[in-house]
Amino acid sequence: MSGDEHEDAVDRIAADWQRERPDLDVTPLAFVGRIALVAETLIGPAGERAVEQHGINKGDFDVLATLRRRGAPYSVIPSVLSAELMMSRAGMTKRLDRLEGAGLVRRTLDADDRRSFRVTLTEEGLAIVDAALTDLVECLGGLVAGLGQDERHHLDNALRTLLRSHQR
Repeated sequence: MSGDEHEDAVDRIAADWQRERPDLDVTPLAFVGRIALVAETLIGPAGERAVEQHGINKGDFDVLATLRRRGAPYSVIPSVLSAELMMSRAGMTKRLDRLEGAGLVRRTLDADDRRSFRVTLTEEGLAIVDAALTDLVECLGGLVAGLGQDERHHLDNALRTLLRSHQR
């Protein structure tokens, strides 16, 4: 790895470990480290900037996008939102309180179960999530623009295989 004009910080760290621990194959450390670095330094911050310009944070976007993906009437019970976003019901309640206060969702009694309620996107919430999604897709597209179509396809397939191999 040393001396390559394409070497990066991950390569240098891996080379250091390979020198110090020649008994280990540190290839997984480099590969996974590079994935984490891309997620933490490129994807996460870029995605946050894309949605924050619409007055919402990533957590708010996740709720609004989950409702939007369901299609009209963009409505679901809170326990479904909690499950899909893998968050506690208390955390979801806090997030929904904030979104309702901002006029982006409304909560109404569920016609099918009067003990529960439904969360529905408002017109303003729909407009914001659509605009934020447009900017997010454009932003992420810019991040991968340096990869060729074949590279994107192979990377997508490899990451899909990695995720599937660890799902229960």
